[in-house]
Amino acid sequence: MRIAQIAPLFEAVPPKRYGGTERVVHWLTEELVVMGHDVTLFATGDSTTAAKLVVARDKAERFQPNFEVNGAPYMRLLELVRRQAANFDVLHFHIDFWPFSLFSRQATPFVNTMHGRMDRDWVREVYDLFPQVPLVSISDAQRAPAPDLGWAATVLHGMPQDKLRPVPADQTYLAFLGRISPEKGIESAIHIAAGCGTTLRVAAKIGEEDAAYHARVIAPLLHGNGVDFIGEIDDAEKPAFLSGARALLVPIDWPEPFGLVMIEAMACGCPIIAFRRGSVPEVIEDGLTGFIVDDVAGAVAAVGRLGELDRTAIRRRFEERWTARRMAEDYLRLYRRLGA
Repeated sequence: MRIAQIAPLFEAVPPKRYGGTERVVHWLTEELVVMGHDVTLFATGDSTTAAKLVVARDKAERFQPNFEVNGAPYMRLLELVRRQAANFDVLHFHIDFWPFSLFSRQATPFVNTMHGRMDRDWVREVYDLFPQVPLVSISDAQRAPAPDLGWAATVLHGMPQDKLRPVPADQTYLAFLGRISPEKGIESAIHIAAGCGTTLRVAAKIGEEDAAYHARVIAPLLHGNGVDFIGEIDDAEKPAFLSGARALLVPIDWPEPFGLVMIEAMACGCPIIAFRRGSVPEVIEDGLTGFIVDDVAGAVAAVGRLGELDRTAIRRRFEERWTARRMAEDYLRLYRRLGA
């Protein structure tokens, strides 16, 4: 098939460090190329891909406070895609509502994967105008605030089978991976580790949007208290970090649409202890790849049960459920259905 993948423009594809959506777009694009499809990636100029690259913005600039700095590249992106739309069998967008109006008025089939939360006040004001636009959810839970939109499929994320693997290590700490923010539950993770008398190692990005929260609430907790803050890490550092953890803590306080850190942990054979929010029950198999709990006390109790889990079985389950090949095959079924 001739497939266009249209990525966000705030990060390179793949991102240099933190960046979930762009990472998934990269994994999907590269897997489709390996499978023999003719793929074009619309992204920033500092992206790296085996597909054809159309540059919509010279380089990724993360989030800029000026609307024009962000909005103008997206206007350019949409026009670049529109001018080539007839050359593709399907257009796959990953940029929220941006394509809805323009691409509802042209003939090439298109689909939009929703990578964020759907419970914001403004969501229905925009999305209700386009009830026929085919949307992909990344978990069934993501649909809950807006179940009557044009959902075409749920496609759970997957990652390259050999991107992360277990490495030999003694498991001596609990791990927190991702981003310092209230919704990711870093405070709860600190309390869980303290309740177990276990060191918590924190490998996390501190974004500009969360800098005040970090300075006011989290920074005082990172000194002493059994917390080892190591900062943002890249993929090369994740196998050792996750292989050395007794478990990855995911005590989220929001309706998580997916949560890539959970399958990254499974790829390394690391169990997950997560709060029962959002996608968690769809990703974690309780008693096999981790434990699903309701609060800090439940998480502390789950740490005491980690000996019940087999790290080899966790890695095997990752290979069965969470590969980029499975994700690409799911999307190809949808592409073909849209073009039928």
